[in-house]
Amino acid sequence: MMDWTDRYCRYLHRLMSRHALLYTEMVTAPAIVRGDRERLLDYDAAEHPVALQVGGSDPGELAEAVRIANEWGYDEVNLNVGCPSDRVQSGCFGAVLMERPALVAECVAAMIAVSKPEVTVKCRIGVDDQVPEEVLPRFLETVSAAGVSRFAIHARKAWLKGLSPKENREVPPLDYPLVYRMKREFPHLHLSVNGGVASLDEAEMHLAAGMDGVMIGRAAYHNPADVLLEADQRIFGAEGPSRSVEEVVEAMRPYIARHLANGGRLHQVTRHMLGLFAGRPGARGWRRVLSQEGPKDGAGLEVLDAALGQFGARAA
Repeated sequence: MMDWTDRYCRYLHRLMSRHALLYTEMVTAPAIVRGDRERLLDYDAAEHPVALQVGGSDPGELAEAVRIANEWGYDEVNLNVGCPSDRVQSGCFGAVLMERPALVAECVAAMIAVSKPEVTVKCRIGVDDQVPEEVLPRFLETVSAAGVSRFAIHARKAWLKGLSPKENREVPPLDYPLVYRMKREFPHLHLSVNGGVASLDEAEMHLAAGMDGVMIGRAAYHNPADVLLEADQRIFGAEGPSRSVEEVVEAMRPYIARHLANGGRLHQVTRHMLGLFAGRPGARGWRRVLSQEGPKDGAGLEVLDAALGQFGARAA
């Protein structure tokens, strides 16, 4: 979710669910150690609970990145061993590390030694010509022995040779039964399933099958209302009504106003709001106004009002 789940996106999603654990974009350990830490790690306190997702393969550098991130008070630090992009392959981190479970174990052990929050791992079921039925249990056994007890498993292989990152999210077949089997074989581990989950109905199906959690990525981004607005009630057992989409937009107004007052641009926030009204009459006009007018110099809350006008009236 690089370039997607930034602080503006997470603030929006938090307005829709109080209990869902939100993840940052993947930030590389070298960037944290040597880059602009405030820009990379700052977030609004309203985003809690929020997990910092890091990438890297050098145990010492990962430990230093975690030590730095401790000051920001994240609720979890997650090592990404699932991203298939060219950028992570060239840096020997992400999904390519499925081929080196012993190194992953070294990395998480170094991270755990200095981390204040829990260290977790997101992984694939395998890469390229690996046999997932053999690779995945060995990976879980090796890495959990280093101290990790929570894994989010993307139920697809990653083909690092021949498929683009987009194709890696769609082409390799999903193998949910294998992930279910891992939960039976490792009952002491907290295992979440990821990949292809597009609705709360599907999330409930995976939980009923015995999984401890469900990670939803692109569906929650493209159609956040359907995925997030009822999540607290249906998944977490919260009482009381959920917000309406219109109420979420209104709740974003003060946040957007502060962002603009601090020199930010409207489009930095509203680009994450395009899918809020997905499936509703007027949704195309909403997207059009935000997409065309939001990036312009000086664009302000009047653009949000014009986008809401596509539904006949501004939200009350």
